[in-house]
Amino acid sequence: MSTYYDALETRSRDEREAEQLKALNAQLAQNGMDPVEHLAALAALPVLRKSDLSARQAERPPFGGLPVSNLAHVFQSPGPIYEPGGVSHDWWRMGRFLHACGIGQGDIVQNCFGYHLTPAGMIFENGARAVGAAVLPAGTGQTELQARAARDIGITAYAGTPDYLKVILEKADEMGFELKITRAAVGGGALFPSLRQYYADRGIACLQCYATADLGNIAYESPAQEGMILDEGVIVEIVTPGTGDPVAPGEVGEVVVTTLNPDYPLIRFATGDLSAVLPGESPCGRTNTRIKGWMGRADQTTKIKGMFVRPEQVAQLVAKHSEIARARVVASREGEMDVMTVRIETEGADAAAYEGTVADVLKLKGKVELVPIGGLPRDGLVIEDQRSYD
Repeated sequence: MSTYYDALETRSRDEREAEQLKALNAQLAQNGMDPVEHLAALAALPVLRKSDLSARQAERPPFGGLPVSNLAHVFQSPGPIYEPGGVSHDWWRMGRFLHACGIGQGDIVQNCFGYHLTPAGMIFENGARAVGAAVLPAGTGQTELQARAARDIGITAYAGTPDYLKVILEKADEMGFELKITRAAVGGGALFPSLRQYYADRGIACLQCYATADLGNIAYESPAQEGMILDEGVIVEIVTPGTGDPVAPGEVGEVVVTTLNPDYPLIRFATGDLSAVLPGESPCGRTNTRIKGWMGRADQTTKIKGMFVRPEQVAQLVAKHSEIARARVVASREGEMDVMTVRIETEGADAAAYEGTVADVLKLKGKVELVPIGGLPRDGLVIEDQRSYD
């Protein structure tokens, strides 16, 4: 297997910027916007936020009037926000990441990302096809069947959230199955160092990417494991949250992404995620800019078990029950797994009475803890992330 996915990964900075500028101006024209003379001029254009996109889609369904072409699928993410999907070669640019993981011809990937409504499953399947790997479209759940299929088929690689592979491995151990998985491509949540080491101790090289349903792959790890290298099909800015103004090099700010996908041209799309540029180039030889990876949220929206939980969802939970005064979602870790605890300030006494509403509104199951009226801190937080990313 070649070290690099293609020649784009080793371009000079000048060559990359010139080619990206040409592609950017083509995309601006698609959106009815004037061309720019250099990439830095992007900073003068408006930022598009998820809330803006959702409002535009409500007015002009399903994609808010954006110039979508070559449509093969339509997906729905929480919000709701609708995303188009294509089936052409590496449409979401995930093949570049899988190649960096060492996945390619002859591999069979157990794809444990969801295929229902949201695009994650198709994003990774499209990438696997781009590198010539076969796919078991496993989705989530049914862990015993997952372990059995991995053994029977001879699965060599895993794609999914960071912690679910551990669940499969432990179930296989319990059933006495010996698996052949040696590579893991993960996303949808933080890959904690202890969990990466757990996989390494089992002979599994695990790398992570940074991708979203709207944008596809944004950045990815290489075997060097020093920061995350920007994908060749995006332009990334790090800006002061809420302003769209670029921060000084190395400072933490919000990730704003412009995709160079003519089928779905998003200009200055704000992810709500925090990161910072990492100086220098990767020791692996790839020359594109690196970021430090996911460093938290610019707002309180938090990813738990691979799903975003948003402040407006917490507000919906409170509104569902008249006796609830306040609620707070707490994200924590237990045994290398994400745990969601919903603390509800109420005069009620039956925590089980709220479990169904929590699962329905937040799209995740979690622990429910009741606290008396006045028992939650008045610090403005409705989502608290207690996980350590060191």
